[in-house]
Amino acid sequence: MEKTFLIATHNMKKRNELLRILEPLGIDVKTDEELGITLSDVEETGETFYENALLKAQSGCRESGLPCVADDSGLMVDYLAGAPGVYSARFAGEHGNDAKNNAKLLKLLKDVPEEERTARFVSVTCCAFPDGTVLTARGECVGKIGYEEIGEGGFGYDPVFMVNGKSFAEISDEEKDSLSHRGKSLAVLSQKLRELYV
Repeated sequence: MEKTFLIATHNMKKRNELLRILEPLGIDVKTDEELGITLSDVEETGETFYENALLKAQSGCRESGLPCVADDSGLMVDYLAGAPGVYSARFAGEHGNDAKNNAKLLKLLKDVPEEERTARFVSVTCCAFPDGTVLTARGECVGKIGYEEIGEGGFGYDPVFMVNGKSFAEISDEEKDSLSHRGKSLAVLSQKLRELYV
């Protein structure tokens, strides 16, 4: 197996999640900065998580010459007909502003009763190889949206996403990896990588 894989993200917390899950396969996960290259910013024009993950993975692979892992993930709230979905990172209009995104979500659900606050995190991970091979995996985690931000860990919507009475921002990395959408998606990808190289 090629030991160095590029991850198409500038989010170091996301990179660290990928690292924890892929390292046992002997894969060294690097960002473009760590490799001393600069990737183009890929415009996420896809209408699905899969389309956006594939765009990022293929672009990163093409520009680096390395296998490239990219994920597109987001929060789907049932009461909001699946929003914010692929627009999760820019839900409040400013890309990557977690505080504003969470504030907007909580405001939209202000008077919604607990039983109608169901939601799911979705992650689609693609790994594109220089020979044109593409591996794809999907993971979901079902929970509810809380009434306020709780916890100091995690990122994104973690402080408002509740599972088993706790927010994703309150649980350990290990627990999150076993429960989370990205953890599940990467577990599937890991298995596919093992099968590919056996």
